[in-house]
Amino acid sequence: MVLFGTIVNALLIVVGTFIGRFLRSIPEKMKETIMYGIGLAVAVIGIQMTFETTQILIVIISIVLGAVIGEWIDLDKKVTTLGKWIESKMPQKDQETNIAEGFVTATLIFVVGSMAIIGAIDSGIRNDHNVLVMKGIIDGFTSIILSSSIGIGVAFAALPVLIYQGAITLLSTQISKVVPQSLLDFFISEMTATGGLMILAIGLNLIGLTKIRVANLVPGILVVSVIVTIVYLF
Repeated sequence: MVLFGTIVNALLIVVGTFIGRFLRSIPEKMKETIMYGIGLAVAVIGIQMTFETTQILIVIISIVLGAVIGEWIDLDKKVTTLGKWIESKMPQKDQETNIAEGFVTATLIFVVGSMAIIGAIDSGIRNDHNVLVMKGIIDGFTSIILSSSIGIGVAFAALPVLIYQGAITLLSTQISKVVPQSLLDFFISEMTATGGLMILAIGLNLIGLTKIRVANLVPGILVVSVIVTIVYLF
């Protein structure tokens, strides 16, 4: 089933949220250590994916040009501004405020990032759900931590995850019908490696070693597709 990875991801967010509601008394030091563990796991996944490249120069150029585009349009700031705008529209003294806060915070964490894009494309093109299942496990553990502190609203983030990743996956299934298999394989290897660097950045951010604006690197995925096409044709 092409949407298997996305559905598993969404379900694990919900499951993690409800587990977190029963574990509200998790010590802060334990939460911190768990997040470090998650960050290390994400970093290792990113490193493994980076080794998929056959043309490291393409990865470097894509990351650099993607960063230039991302910083130029300031994608990270736009996402942050959107989150603040949504929060500003929520009633501050309403009994559902915690739900709104949990929904907004969790959605930004689970949707913004290259792992969602890469995993969804991988599910659609190759029917390989490993990245999304791994993302689901990470999101599930993150949901436990978030919901233990900011409430049940974290569970509602499963809906935008389902819509966002599902749409990318379904669109990706059509790519294989119009693109030659050799070009597709070339694109997948370089896209995976480029996305791997972004995932590594996410892991380093979770650990607290860096404050990389990963959202501003995401345009690099589009740059990869352009460069790979040019190299393949010429």
